[in-house]
Amino acid sequence: MATVAFIGLGNMGGPMAANLIKAGMTVTVFDLVPAAVEALTAQGALSAKTACGAAASADYVISMLPAGKHVQALYLGHGNSKGLLDIVPKNSVLIDCSTIDADTAQLVGVKAAQMGIEFMDAPVSGGTAGAAAGTLTFICGGSDTAYSKAQTVLTVMGANIFHAGAVGAGQIAKICNNMLLSVLMVGTSESLQLGIDNGLDPKVLSDIMKVSSGGNWTLDKYNPCPDVMAAVPSSNQYQGGFMVDLMVKDLGLSQQAALASNSSTPMGALARSLYVNHAKQGHGRLDFSSIFEQFAKQK
Repeated sequence: MATVAFIGLGNMGGPMAANLIKAGMTVTVFDLVPAAVEALTAQGALSAKTACGAAASADYVISMLPAGKHVQALYLGHGNSKGLLDIVPKNSVLIDCSTIDADTAQLVGVKAAQMGIEFMDAPVSGGTAGAAAGTLTFICGGSDTAYSKAQTVLTVMGANIFHAGAVGAGQIAKICNNMLLSVLMVGTSESLQLGIDNGLDPKVLSDIMKVSSGGNWTLDKYNPCPDVMAAVPSSNQYQGGFMVDLMVKDLGLSQQAALASNSSTPMGALARSLYVNHAKQGHGRLDFSSIFEQFAKQK
């Protein structure tokens, strides 16, 4: 059975690591938050005092970190500290599941290739519920060899696994998806509020639009209007799910990529502006569907 080092045990990483443990793999974990480590060791994980200690003899290393600077420091080192590339076995497969800029993923990928180590960026979609259920979508960028080897662990944590291209392609595909998601969420929110302002029941309007030409994922799975759909953040004061702050981060990455490729993304730029404004109003830790409140009339 595979030995796995899992580094980064936040809202996504924790349940992902737990599924590997349930599958019978030997999982060694590391996180800067002791409680996060303790939650996994209680489920059968081993722990290490450092990230390098966790990864030193692993077949697979999986990381789930906040930003590109953290990924670069982890794999390439920082100052006098060694990175994972300096200590992992040459036959190990490194899988970064963070959502970061493609340039950083490519930098780590180049350095890894120079050392004969397989590295793959594999950002995820599916949220905390998908992480817990093992139904995430993995969007992978890397060599055919890395993608093939990674199936051993990715299929335990996800239901949909795509090979988008070379290292960095996973990041580009992920930010394209999230940019579209943000636009759909904003459009759905303003459409529902327009109906409400004109006397329509949002549940009835949602049912109409779901089977009409305006149908989309947000209406089917993640309605932003409170009390229209059960078991989604909008019906729980927008708690849980995917935070506004994270959507702002991903939309920033999309606009960074658009500038680099001279791509026209006016809807993405507007969505970013709306979400930045929403976060500045103190809603950064709410679910991103709370953008609905920007259109709702104050009581």
